[in-house]
Amino acid sequence: MEVQGKVKMVGETQTFGNNGFRKREIVVTTEEQYPQHIMVEFVQDKTDLLNNFSVGQDVKISINLRGREWTNPQGEVKYFNSIQGWRIEGVQTQQSGPGMPPVPPAEAFQPADNLNEEDHDDLPF
Repeated sequence: MEVQGKVKMVGETQTFGNNGFRKREIVVTTEEQYPQHIMVEFVQDKTDLLNNFSVGQDVKISINLRGREWTNPQGEVKYFNSIQGWRIEGVQTQQSGPGMPPVPPAEAFQPADNLNEEDHDDLPF
């Protein structure tokens, strides 16, 4: 799965426990009718992947959805979800507008040199 958008925040690397578990979070704002602020966490050696990204940059993040079950001291079972990133790459924004494919330069087209003004279409309309 992937999430794409503009970087809103890149957090600092956090270390937890005696084993040195590392986690770093990034928030990406999607570009759609109702933009969403999606927090993605990178763990362990993947935290270093965020070093080259900054606020305002357009990115595409490959993600996995994770779910956990936890039983509290009172015996109640709770469920938690997280979005875990494993790859991130910069994305070039298109200047053509939303939903428009990029237009190739005029040099990419061959000139039409066999035009005949007297050719008539045989279309019925």
